[in-house]
Amino acid sequence: MSAAYDVLCIGNAIVDILARCDEAFLRDNGIVKGGMNLIDSERAELLYARMGPAIEASGGSAGNTAAGVASFGGRAAFFGKVSSDTLGDIYTHDIRAQGVAFDTAPLAGDPPTARSMIFVTPDGERSMNTYLGACVELGPEDVEADKAAGAKVTYFEGYLWDPPRAKEAIRQTAEIAHAAGREVAMTLSDPFCVDRYREEFLGLMRSGTVDIVFANEHELMSLYQTASLDSALDAVRADCRLAAVTRSEHGSIVVAREQTIAVRAIAIDELVDTTGAGDLYAAGFLFGYTSGRPLADCGRLGSLAAGLVIQQIGPRPHKNLREEAEQAGLI
Repeated sequence: MSAAYDVLCIGNAIVDILARCDEAFLRDNGIVKGGMNLIDSERAELLYARMGPAIEASGGSAGNTAAGVASFGGRAAFFGKVSSDTLGDIYTHDIRAQGVAFDTAPLAGDPPTARSMIFVTPDGERSMNTYLGACVELGPEDVEADKAAGAKVTYFEGYLWDPPRAKEAIRQTAEIAHAAGREVAMTLSDPFCVDRYREEFLGLMRSGTVDIVFANEHELMSLYQTASLDSALDAVRADCRLAAVTRSEHGSIVVAREQTIAVRAIAIDELVDTTGAGDLYAAGFLFGYTSGRPLADCGRLGSLAAGLVIQQIGPRPHKNLREEAEQAGLI
């Protein structure tokens, strides 16, 4: 059966509010550096009041990946829940304008659309403080069977394992996808997320619910509770058919059953903001993968997209990724 989409992404539909700050701001406000901290509405209002000049941009991990796939010229779709409010309208407009099919019905009332206050320190590291809002209402009723069956790869974010009904939606989508002969991928999202759901994530991989895993080296080592990257790579090779492991400036490692491929990071002029680096790596990789390219080229496309996004503010590509890939000789 021919595919209507290359990649279907499932994730938290979040509007990012980004501001620069110093290390003292994080310390004074009790913000854990480099992670994704879930907060309630009261904490969200407090941090918003304290943050400096900010930029609003549609984000959310899997939404960023969908936008990246579309920027490469791939056919992308997205499941995610917003509310019928101003931020929900912004999110819907932004993701559709980037060429992503987004038809999830919005909530009519509370809770409001999710927002993440992201504080970027001078070293480019981002610390996310996320109020999930409407995201927690994503459920099985939001699964569009035609998109689930019609996408070559369904990709979901580990962050989505926090809202309980979303788990049902992901499992339902995975069943539909596999019944149609498609594949399912996930990203581990961050080490704190791994700590919360280690056994469930391993179960998804070992049961065959997940075929492809994306992670950075810290997430992967956390998953297997080891200080050795080599040990973690050996373990994921046994548990999953394919994994792509990012290592910041050291590039990435693609692990399949019978091969291990090291991929270099691209040279950059300036590190501005690491927000979205892993999301855009997954976008490049999945665009290459669903186009039938060799795994090494998939990794290079991922490195290109990640390298470009960390030289800008915000998690969605400002440049046309297909044109950048063509100029780099990758497509």
